[in-house]
Formats: sequence, structure tokens, C-alpha cells
Amino acid sequence: MNRKRTKTIHVGNVAIGGDNPISIQSMTNTHTQEISATCKQIRSLENVGCEIIRVAVPDQEAAAAIPKILHQIKIPLIADIHFDHKLAIASAEAGVQGLRLNPGNIGSERKVLEVIAALRDKRIPIRIGVNGGSLSKQKLQKYGLTAEALVESALEHVWLLEKNNYHEIKISVKTSNVPLTIAAYELLSQKVDYPLHLGITEAGSEFAGTIKSAIGIGSLLAKGIGDTIRVSLTASPEKEIEVARQILKSLKLRKGLEVISCPTCGRTEIDVIKLTKKVEEELQEFTDENITVAVMGCVVNGPGEAREADYGIAGGRHEGLIFRKGKILKKLPENELIPTLIKLIKDDTLE
Repeated sequence: MNRKRTKTIHVGNVAIGGDNPISIQSMTNTHTQEISATCKQIRSLENVGCEIIRVAVPDQEAAAAIPKILHQIKIPLIADIHFDHKLAIASAEAGVQGLRLNPGNIGSERKVLEVIAALRDKRIPIRIGVNGGSLSKQKLQKYGLTAEALVESALEHVWLLEKNNYHEIKISVKTSNVPLTIAAYELLSQKVDYPLHLGITEAGSEFAGTIKSAIGIGSLLAKGIGDTIRVSLTASPEKEIEVARQILKSLKLRKGLEVISCPTCGRTEIDVIKLTKKVEEELQEFTDENITVAVMGCVVNGPGEAREADYGIAGGRHEGLIFRKGKILKKLPENELIPTLIKLIKDDTLE
């Protein structure tokens, strides 16, 4: 796929846009002023692959917690601001590496200028975050809830920052409607060269939200659109990172462990579901390794179809074959397949 080349900005030490890898974000669900709980969650997210984290800053107490949080985490911190421009200024002064703002809901242009003044020397980027629920009455009356309304709203905010010579910008135009969100990002991508933050907002529960996010974010990435992503789930933030990583790996935008497995059918005589789950569990330490492991239920979908996998299992009648790069190594009883496969992978990887 040909990825659109956008302007490069920096959120702390993470470069976004240009030829840089698509970064993965999430947001804490703790009360930001509860520093210990917030830092614990951020460190957990760091451990599963989160690269940028956002915290809600609804009041001055939350803003005051930022320096202490920054002291205990490794990844860049973004402050999520609504309505009160003074909180944006306080967050910038406290050391955040990015702001999420909807310039339209923080008041007059004078207030926006005050925010820009606080960011300029450090070149702290602003994400212009336009959501379906944040459109003005005028936009809704003119367009309804459409891609044109979302994009025009975002561009007005961009123009306001550009007019005041501030270009450290990334943009999102998210809704919970997948086709609408895709259309909005496609239109926006035609009009700007700023990096785009992708997501389906309020996507829903872990299962439904994963499907919606994979379709929406994945469709855009497959068209070369997007520079950083956040999967929004009504679930733990760690699940958001897991889904985001899988979306990127599925599109070959990230390397890492990939487990491929066949659907069960009437030919299957080993427990493919159980074996696949066990393989995923046992290989957690190899998440960042560029390894493909296949779990196939029968010889039809065995070494032949999975010949490109680095390692694999092909099932028989309560037994199976272990293979490497399409070459059969040995036949074993079902209960010996996983231990043998895992040992083989670990021995090869640690050589």
C-alpha cells in the first residue's frame, strides 16, 4: 500500500507523520489526580505496547498532577482539554508533550491565542479533535451530520491556528458511524498534509468495538491514510492496545508474532480451538518477534497451505505433525504438540 506522506510532528520523542511508523495511543480511565493509580495504569499500558498516553484534565487538580505523573512514566503524555483554555495553558506549563483540543469549545480567538503562546516555544502539538457530537448548530443546519460538516469544522480550526502561525497540528474527525468516519477521513486527507489521528469514537464493547475499529481504522490504513491510531473500547485500555497492534500487524504495518489458525470443520480430529489459545498464551514473551505460527486442524490445511509460516502444527486423529517452514519435522500425540512446538520456537529464537 502507498501511504500518504504527511508533515512530521513530534509528541515528545515520538515522531508522527512522514515515513515514521504508525504510533499506538490509548487513554487512561483513572482520575488523573490519583497519581499512583494513573501511573500504575500507564506503566501497564507501556508494557503491552502503548506509545503515547492521554489523560483527562478536567480541573486544576488534574493539571497539577502532571509533573508527578511525567516523573514516573516513559511514554509521552497528552492532556485532554475541553471548555477551559486555562487548563490547556496549565498543562503545557506542567510539561505535557501534546494537547487534545477542540478549539471551538474553548471560547474566543483570544483564548486560543493564549494557548498557542504557551505552546510555541516548546512546539507542543495540538490535536484538533472534531467528533460527531461536537459539531456546531450552524454546521448541522447547513450539512447535517456528514463528512463535509466534520471536515469543514476541522479546517476552520486549522485555519485559526495557521492564521496565528502555528503549524504543530494533527487532526481527527471521528464518529461512531464507521462509513461516515471513513468518508470524513478520506475527504480530509485530500485537503491537508497534517498527520491524521484515526479512530472510531464510542465504538462500543470489547467485541463490537473491536469489529468496528478494525473495519474503520483498517480500511483507512489500507488506503494509506493515517499516522497514529487509538482504538476506543468500553473495556480495559490494555485491550485497546492489543487490538491496535493486531490491526497494524494484519496490514503488515508492524512486525510481530502472528498466530494463524484454520476454522474447525468436520475433518478436524484435534482440538484446534484449545491448541490455538494455548499457543497464544505460551508465546506471549515473543509478541515483538517477527514470527508466524500456524495451527492447522488437518492435513488439508497443513504444511502445504501454511508453508509460509515459520512454525506450525497440522492435526491428525488425536495426533499431529510439527513443521518448520513447510518441512515436516515429526509426528506426535496431541498432548505433546504444544510443548514440543514451544520448545522448538524458544530454542531457535534464543540461539
